[in-house]
Amino acid sequence: TIANSGTATGFGGGKVLQVLTATDSSARTTTSTSFVTASNTLSVDITPSATSSKIFVQASFECSAASSGRSFFTIYKESTNLGATNGMFSIGGQLLDGEPGSLTFLDSPSSTSELTYAVYVKSNGQTASLNANTVKGSIVVMEIGA
Repeated sequence: TIANSGTATGFGGGKVLQVLTATDSSARTTTSTSFVTASNTLSVDITPSATSSKIFVQASFECSAASSGRSFFTIYKESTNLGATNGMFSIGGQLLDGEPGSLTFLDSPSSTSELTYAVYVKSNGQTASLNANTVKGSIVVMEIGA
């Protein structure tokens, strides 16, 4: 039993405030050794409603690497790599036929300005592929209330 004689505070949080998504089913490739936009359409712009909100980002796609290559994938917020130097996920060579890939990140942007979250890719100089076999990739961005 809880008795309350005033305004309850400290409850709640975790409510999904908005959900935005984007998809792409075009095969994309790069030989860049620096992270580049994986796809102009695997990108979402979101404007958080409060500085205390969290932003949950999830991306899924099919990827591949050249026989002697390595493909690296990450999520960027604006111009900031949210992963490590080599991103959040990588696959090695001999995966020419495609392999499922998934990235997730929980961000605390402390901002109410519009933010862009996008999937980026790089390689070790060999061909890296996203949406291999023209399988549809997606990115979902959710604002979670504090």
